[in-house]
Amino acid sequence: MTSLSELNDDIVRSMSIGAVFSDFGGKINSIDFHRTADLLVTASDDNSVRLYDIMSAKLLKTTYHTKHGADRICFTHHQSSVICSSRHNLDSDGEILRYLSMYDNRCLRYFKGHKERVVSLCMSPVNDSFMSGSLDHSIRIWDVRVNACQGILHLRGRPTVAYDQQGLVFAVAMEGGAIKLFDSRSYDKGPFDTFLVGGDTAEVSDIKFSNDGKSMLLTTTNNNIYILDAYAGEKKCGFSVDPSSETTIEATFTPDGQYVVSGSGDGNLHAWRIDTPDKVASWDSYIGVASCLKWAPRRVMFAAASSVLTFWIPNNSKTTAELGTLHPEMGVQPEQITQMKS
Repeated sequence: MTSLSELNDDIVRSMSIGAVFSDFGGKINSIDFHRTADLLVTASDDNSVRLYDIMSAKLLKTTYHTKHGADRICFTHHQSSVICSSRHNLDSDGEILRYLSMYDNRCLRYFKGHKERVVSLCMSPVNDSFMSGSLDHSIRIWDVRVNACQGILHLRGRPTVAYDQQGLVFAVAMEGGAIKLFDSRSYDKGPFDTFLVGGDTAEVSDIKFSNDGKSMLLTTTNNNIYILDAYAGEKKCGFSVDPSSETTIEATFTPDGQYVVSGSGDGNLHAWRIDTPDKVASWDSYIGVASCLKWAPRRVMFAAASSVLTFWIPNNSKTTAELGTLHPEMGVQPEQITQMKS
């Protein structure tokens, strides 16, 4: 497989669909790659949580959660355990967050407290803490080992949260385009810095830190994408995509932090180089407006999803051969994957 160290404009331009999973019974609400294993997990409106091997492009496991549904999802550090938020029974007594074992289809722990839907969920990269942001205007900090909430922040607007890659800092977006940075070890002392996205007061729907911790990627509800200096808060560059009335757009860094890839309301995917900043590529997503988009942490590959899940890889014979079952002649089950020609 192409090395991440070799990533350049030509490789980014060559990205094309290597595998398609189209057997979902509704919109895919969120996806997440495991940090160290070649695994992807999805949560969708058909109440399913699905686990995939991204190297062989195989569906490994599907579990259904009819009582609670499946909305936001993220891996824990264990390869077969995830945190999943509920779509049903959203009240203070409801089990709005669940710690699930995909291995034996068991709920290991429930987390109660949020009164409305969880719209942001992330796991600490260094310990058993995770954070959830809810439309009840609160952010809660949890530990997968105990049921009780470990901390709570009340704020205005739609809360969006993200840890940096070292787990030392977390960012919180709130009303008016404000981004507040907290020390993970002493968040109760309040933010140590606040950034404003100049002139844009739209709510931030997603935050991501680059792997080197130097940049932050913000996606707003009015379809703007910003790259900020994570230390000074200055805007490095910004991009706009076509609006979508029903879908919140997601964008993602490449692991080297050189590029940003985003969905768009016109059904296309776009890639920009950050240091220029120039648009490097545009592709037809083939699946409509992609509401979920993430780049694999250790691979030259990204996943995009609407009600269909697609894996994107460089379009060259070496990559296709090495990916084995991504190739249609390698025995892939047709009910799992439909090969699309680029």
